[in-house]
Amino acid sequence: MVRSMAIKALLRGIAVLSALLAPWMANAVPVPRDSRLCHAVTALSAPDAVLPQLRFTCTPSATGYNHGSLWVRLDPRRYPTGGDAVTLLVHHTRFDRLSVAFRYANGTTEWQQVRSGAFEDHWRPGAQIAFTPNDRSAPLASITLRVDRLTSYQLLRLRLVSAGEADIENGLLSALIGAALTLLVAGALYNFSLALGIRRQYLAWQGAWAVVVFFWGAIWSQFGLLVAPGMAGTIAAQSCTALSVLSVLLATLSTTTALERGMVPQPLRLLALLFGFAVALIGIPATLSRSTVLEQIAPVLAVTILGNLLLVLLSLCWAIRRGSIEARDLLAAWSVPMAALALTQVVDIGSRLWGGGSQILVLFASAWQTIWLSIAASRRLARLRAERDLARAAEARASELAERDPLTAIRNRRGLIEAAQVLITAAGEDQATIGLLLIDIDRFKAINDEHGHDAGDVVLCAIAARLARWEGPRCAVARLGGEEFAMVLTHRSGAALTAFADHVRQEIAACDHSAAIGAQPVTVSVGIAEATGACDFGQLYRDADRALYAAKRGGRDRVCRIDPTADVQPPSRAMLQATAETLAQRVG
Repeated sequence: MVRSMAIKALLRGIAVLSALLAPWMANAVPVPRDSRLCHAVTALSAPDAVLPQLRFTCTPSATGYNHGSLWVRLDPRRYPTGGDAVTLLVHHTRFDRLSVAFRYANGTTEWQQVRSGAFEDHWRPGAQIAFTPNDRSAPLASITLRVDRLTSYQLLRLRLVSAGEADIENGLLSALIGAALTLLVAGALYNFSLALGIRRQYLAWQGAWAVVVFFWGAIWSQFGLLVAPGMAGTIAAQSCTALSVLSVLLATLSTTTALERGMVPQPLRLLALLFGFAVALIGIPATLSRSTVLEQIAPVLAVTILGNLLLVLLSLCWAIRRGSIEARDLLAAWSVPMAALALTQVVDIGSRLWGGGSQILVLFASAWQTIWLSIAASRRLARLRAERDLARAAEARASELAERDPLTAIRNRRGLIEAAQVLITAAGEDQATIGLLLIDIDRFKAINDEHGHDAGDVVLCAIAARLARWEGPRCAVARLGGEEFAMVLTHRSGAALTAFADHVRQEIAACDHSAAIGAQPVTVSVGIAEATGACDFGQLYRDADRALYAAKRGGRDRVCRIDPTADVQPPSRAMLQATAETLAQRVG
């Protein structure tokens, strides 16, 4: 719905623009090749002064002019332009020399000429050459063109416009062509950057296509003469032909490589590529031709281009039916330039569209395609980034869940080992002390048997929440499984570590479980082990486990530390109380 509204708005805008420009364009008169247009042929060596002696033939076609001079005469009074001053616009530039003779009613004649490679100030946007008589005091009696070594009379297009309208067309075409070329450059750079960023081959072909169309537009519009004036004429026309067939091949490569294998039958893909290369091969003689052979090649080239367009369109539709999102975007992007190119092959637009003809239509369709495809690629890239971010977030979440106990939300055994390795590495750099506390709930099975597993889970969560208060950069807390918990901490040793462990024991004993198990007390036994610097966590764990076993064997609800070189002896309560009073503030 949004796309249809946009198309309607575009068509409405074109209609309004056409209505506004219609009064200015109404007096632009094309000069058809009919009985009103007379011609003659002479040798190249004939001087311009031979004009009065020439015998002109008024027929729609001419022969024998490829290696000579073709003279074309027209009566400006038969083509009323509605203005006092008349400008002759010539739309074909594959020749060696073009001279124009303005014969006035008073018998005088004014000559103006350009040569291939030297158009001087006669060139105009849209492959046009403008000739305006300087004497406006006398009416024109006739206009005669002399074209040396013209490639094709059938491709020669002439228009008569008033001088004011010619200036309007010149400004309008300059603005439109400049905008289209700017969009092509921006699209080419963007597609190349996307091709490098997401490693997609078809975007590189698309960028190359936009570059080729840009150079074609710059040469066809003759803006390139500002940089290389020597290209004017035949070289520019031949370059445009070569670039235009190359752009068809690059467009075919872009669309066929964009579609994933399996979306389009391989024979159809190969046939589209074959027609694309055929267009390029047929374009070679079309580029080099300087004779009427060009008129014979043109229909073959047009049919091949139409076949290529049909095959590419069929490939895109086939991929769309198989659910290809890229094919949908490509069809939306390529539909306008394909329609424009097809239209130019079957309809003679001539010098319409303010003198730009079919070329200005193709140029703007190409700019549309580049911008549309860039926007579509940006949307796909945004979707890919969003999917990547979601995948990374899900991966991070899964990794975090893999290191977390699902019941208590603190670390599990795997998470504790990961955190312990980080703390051990840091302790090794600082030669700090690292301690391990193994905490086991006393008689937890009795709680489950008497009050049920749900009540036991409530007790586990309450103890885990109390232990989580000490979680920080120097302390990691985990549930190892069942009723066993652990704490790994650094920068505490000896009596301070023992006092801290006893403080933890007392805090757990102070937890309120009345809602789950009534007034029944819950106590824990704590086993302590410590080491200095980088150590073996497995050995540290075994030492703490021995100490925990000693605490259980010593009567439970107590703290026991392990000296690996001595027998296990639980610390006396007198020692714990003496150290706890002085360290309570720090360990809390």
